[in-house]
Amino acid sequence: MKSPVKSCSGPVSRRDFLGMGACALGGLSFADMLRLQSTARAADTSSDNDHAVILLWLPGGAPHMEMYDMKPDAPAEFRGDFQPIRTNVPGIDVGEYLPMHAKHADKFAIIRSIAHNFSDHGGGHKRFLTGRDPFQPTGFVNDHPMVGSIVAKCREHRSAGLPNYVAGMDNGRQGVDVFSFGAAYLGQTSTPFMVPGNPEEPKFGVKNLSMPIGFEAKLEDRRALRRSFDTVRRDIDATGAMQAMDAFEQKAVDLMMSDRARDAFDLSKEPLQVRERYGWHRYGQRALLARRLVESGCSFVTMVLENPTPPGGTMPTDVTYNWDSHAVNCHIFTDTKFRLQYYDRAVTALIEDVYARGLDKKVMVIVTGEFGRTPRITYSNGRPGRDHWPQAMSLIVAGGGIKTGQIIGSTTSKGEQPKDRRLSPNDLWATMYKHLGIDPELCFPDHSGRPMPILPHGEVIKELYG
Repeated sequence: MKSPVKSCSGPVSRRDFLGMGACALGGLSFADMLRLQSTARAADTSSDNDHAVILLWLPGGAPHMEMYDMKPDAPAEFRGDFQPIRTNVPGIDVGEYLPMHAKHADKFAIIRSIAHNFSDHGGGHKRFLTGRDPFQPTGFVNDHPMVGSIVAKCREHRSAGLPNYVAGMDNGRQGVDVFSFGAAYLGQTSTPFMVPGNPEEPKFGVKNLSMPIGFEAKLEDRRALRRSFDTVRRDIDATGAMQAMDAFEQKAVDLMMSDRARDAFDLSKEPLQVRERYGWHRYGQRALLARRLVESGCSFVTMVLENPTPPGGTMPTDVTYNWDSHAVNCHIFTDTKFRLQYYDRAVTALIEDVYARGLDKKVMVIVTGEFGRTPRITYSNGRPGRDHWPQAMSLIVAGGGIKTGQIIGSTTSKGEQPKDRRLSPNDLWATMYKHLGIDPELCFPDHSGRPMPILPHGEVIKELYG
C-alpha cells in the first residue's frame, strides 16, 4: 500500500516555527544585540572598503528551466510550458514571464552552472549559505556561520548609525534557524537584525528604532537611579562586563536617536512613483528597503522573497507559499507565472536603481535560492511540478563593478548537470568577499577553539572581472 503523498513544506513552516517558542527567535533588539556582544574583536579586514551586498533569497529553490536556463529543444517532459524570449543582449534569452529582465539583461550576469550535493531544504540552505558541507543533511541549524554573519563579524567595529547586517522576511519567519541564517560559533551578536512584516502595509514599522515618548527626558534620571542601586562595584569588576554593558546601552540609545537609522527604514520617504516602480507587494518593497539600507551604510542585507501576495489578496489555487514547486504543493507553471510578475518587477527595479544611482561599484546584488528544480517534470493528481535539484541551478549577479550582460557556464541539453564551467556556492562567496575586501583566509575560532577559515575553498569567478 502506498503511503499518502505529503506536501513538502520547504524551509520550516510558519506554524512549526511559532511552536518553537520565543527562545528560538534569533532576531535581537538593538540593546540585546549590543549587550551580548563579546569584548573580543575580530580584525576588520576591510576597513577602507565601504562596499555592500544585497542578497535576495528565494527559499524553496527557484525553477531554473522556467527562468534563466530555458531548454526549448529538450523533450516535452523536460522543457515545460514556457518559451524563451530575447533580451537586450544578443545571445541571452530568459523565460517569457521575465519581460523586464529582458529589458535590463545588460545590467546583470547569469550564472548557469553552480551545483552542490544537498537536496534537502535544510542541507541545501546550510551548504549554500555557509560554504561548507553540513554535519547533518537535514535541519536548519548551522554548524558554521552564514556568510552574512561573517561579514557582520568582520565589520563589527563599524558604526554607520544602523546595523551592519539586516534581514527582512514575513512575520513568523524571523528566526535564524528558519533559513539557516545562524552565526554558529560567531555568537548571537553576529546574527542579523530581523525586520519581519510586509513593508507594503501602511502600519509596517521596525521595532527598537523609535524613542518611547518621554524617554529622552527620563534617560538621565534612569541612569542615575541604576547607578545608585548597583550591587556590583564597577571598580572591582575584573571582567569589564559592567563597563561593556554601559557602552552597549549607550550605543543602543544612540541608534534609537539616530535620524539616519529611522530614515533608512522609512519607505514613506520614497516618492510614490519609485515605490510603484518596485511594485506594491512584499517583493518590491523589500527590494526597495534593501537599497535604502545599503545607501545608508549597511554592509549586508538579506531580503527573503517567499509569498508575494499583496495585502488583502489571496493566494490563487495551485500556487504555493514559497518557491518549492513540487506537484504536491502546486501546479508549477501556474505558480511560476503568478510569482514571476512580482519577482520580475522587484528585481529589475533594484538592479536599475543600483546603476542609475551610481551604486554599481559599491553594491553587489545576488539573487538565488538553495538549489534548482528537477529538469524532468513530475506529476501528482495530474498536476505538474519539479522536485529538488542541487545538481544544477541558475542565479544572477549585478553591480559590484562586475562585467554584466553575459552568461557564465552552461548545463547539458536537458538542464541536468553543468556542461562547462562547473562552479560551487563557494566560488560565488569568494567573489563576494573580493568585492567586500575581506580576506577569505581569515579565521575565527570554533566552539572548540580551532581556527576556522571563513571559506574553506572557492575561487573568484574570473569571468565577472574579465
